[in-house]
Amino acid sequence: MATWHGQVESTERLTPTLVRVVLGGEGLTGFSVPEATDTYVNLAIPPAGAPYDAVFSPAEVRETHPKETWPARRRYTVRDWDDAAGLLTLDFVVHGDEGAAGPWAANARPGDVLVFEGPGSGYAPDPSADWHLLVGDESALPAIAASLATIPAGTRAVVRLVCDGPDHEVALPCAGDLDLVWLHRTGAVDDVDLLPDAVADVDFPAGRVHAFVHGEADEIRAIRKHLISDRGVARADMSCSPYWRRTMTDEAWRAVKRDYVAAMDADVA
Repeated sequence: MATWHGQVESTERLTPTLVRVVLGGEGLTGFSVPEATDTYVNLAIPPAGAPYDAVFSPAEVRETHPKETWPARRRYTVRDWDDAAGLLTLDFVVHGDEGAAGPWAANARPGDVLVFEGPGSGYAPDPSADWHLLVGDESALPAIAASLATIPAGTRAVVRLVCDGPDHEVALPCAGDLDLVWLHRTGAVDDVDLLPDAVADVDFPAGRVHAFVHGEADEIRAIRKHLISDRGVARADMSCSPYWRRTMTDEAWRAVKRDYVAAMDADVA
């Protein structure tokens, strides 16, 4: 993947835990995105006091610097790319000082530099589907929002989203026939069941569904199993990925994600 860098043009706190960062500058010259709504870039966030310049090659840093100085790698969905203005919009979930990308976004100021590689993609709502199911949490919001914006009038879109409360909800414009339900966590142990239970309660419309199911690992695993085993949704008609896992740091999750995804596949083998 190509390496790019953008300078922070502006930041905006959309909700108590969601920060929007808009990047611009000459480092984005030539950047473009595919025809997809889950387009992503791989961020490279240096640790404090990194012994290299703000604009760097992640591959070169890995080859020439000790591991403790390597940038943290995080994958983020592109919320918007304005080709005419050369502006890239990314939305970050921020939980205090946890992680690498969230704290960076919370403290970002105009002129700060963000290095990234990409883009990549794999999903867009299938225009031949009879209806669409989009399920997730804050981490899936950018892709779900971008997807809903492409669904035409007269097409059904069923959306189930979980967040921390009413002040964490965001507007999700959609020209289609939108059935949107927000679910609110309470901090209880059964929060993990909110999203799977909501999907199980959906009265499926007739016809072929195209599904996008992304978010917390255990929630997504349960939903995927239900959709394939109980609802008969074809794997080819579903984009499904566990972005993170409750009780795990980003680094710990990245270390076990491959095995976890294999176990998800075994659930419906």
